Amino acid sequence: MDRISLKYGKGLMELELPEGSNVNVLLPQFSNHDISGDDEVLELAGAMQNPIGTMPLSQIVSKGQKVAIMVSDITRPSPTKKLLPHILSELKKGGIEDCDITVIFGMGIHRSHTEEEQRNAVGDEVYDRIKCIDSNKEEYINIGETSRGTPINLCKSLVQADVRICTGNIEYHYFAGYSGGAKAIMPGAADYESIRKNHSLQLHENAASGIIDGNPLREDIDEVGKIVNISFILNVVLNEKKQILKAFAGDYLKAHREGCKYLDSLYSVEIKELADIVIVSSGGFPKDINLYQAQKALDNASQAVKDGGAIILAAECKEGFGEDKFEEWIYNALSPDELVNRLKHEFVLGGHKASAIARIAQKATIYFVSSMNKEAVERIFFVHENSIKAALDSALSEQGNESKIVVIQQGSSILPMLSK
Repeated sequence: MDRISLKYGKGLMELELPEGSNVNVLLPQFSNHDISGDDEVLELAGAMQNPIGTMPLSQIVSKGQKVAIMVSDITRPSPTKKLLPHILSELKKGGIEDCDITVIFGMGIHRSHTEEEQRNAVGDEVYDRIKCIDSNKEEYINIGETSRGTPINLCKSLVQADVRICTGNIEYHYFAGYSGGAKAIMPGAADYESIRKNHSLQLHENAASGIIDGNPLREDIDEVGKIVNISFILNVVLNEKKQILKAFAGDYLKAHREGCKYLDSLYSVEIKELADIVIVSSGGFPKDINLYQAQKALDNASQAVKDGGAIILAAECKEGFGEDKFEEWIYNALSPDELVNRLKHEFVLGGHKASAIARIAQKATIYFVSSMNKEAVERIFFVHENSIKAALDSALSEQGNESKIVVIQQGSSILPMLSK
């Protein structure tokens, strides 16, 4: 038997595949070795000293300016604690005092952090030096709207800053194309109505993983970045151990696009045919902290499964659904079709994620291994299973013992691409 490991929460699930199974494990295009902390420091320092499309950050800022640094909330794997020291060092070199810096957690419509969560994200040394706030705890200020009519309502500390720096990790995103870049601000620092209008563009066929050109939603995000005038970004691409493979610093568009190209070279994996069964893990905590986040892995898995096939999703989801409106839409729907059709007439944040899941449930049977109870799982139109083995047994019973199986251990990172 072949044995595979799947990350689940902060642990692992092991699965033995029947001998002779037709299995294709999708892997990123790099050697699976540990990256030392020293290597990460050198990579970040090199990116900051040789930015793409801009001068170094220390030459952009000047003494007395107010600086806002956007960082990811705890549902993202971005290694904020590793990024901030390099940014703060450059700011100090440019004459910026600690009292003039604010670290802003981009919350979007996510729940607020506890003080402990903020401290853990940035590290004790930074937390005790620098003011840290959640974007959704502040007044929102309107600075106009995009050419597509998205209102730009952003948190006060960001709007009133002289210098705006965005951080984050770059990975595939199911309707923005990629994370990173200006996405730290839209939706990170934006209010509900701004996010709702931007996210309504996901109904366009080009609003999909791995697409930037012609993706109206991504273009809308980047237009916000231009209007608000992002000064500098520091984005990273991570491996499955959340270690930094490569860093990209500088202009918010040019550096981001280089990061996207690098991501494609590693995580865009070609498949020759669609599978009968796809086994996918979100990649463990925090990517499977709730179903709202785990959905991204499900979307990537759906690119590899045939119509009428089966997907086995392993995601702990210890915080359940993860968003109230998302849960409400699911509990009020009688079928996947109802969820898909409702979004076309009533675009609501949270509902958009429920509709995205429903579209996949229309295509394939979804077996779900999680900490969520059976009733909740069945309301999502998934099949509840207590273990990966039980889920595979059920899927093989449905699809047949000769089924073609694809395994994606890093479901939130790897994008299967059907060869033409």
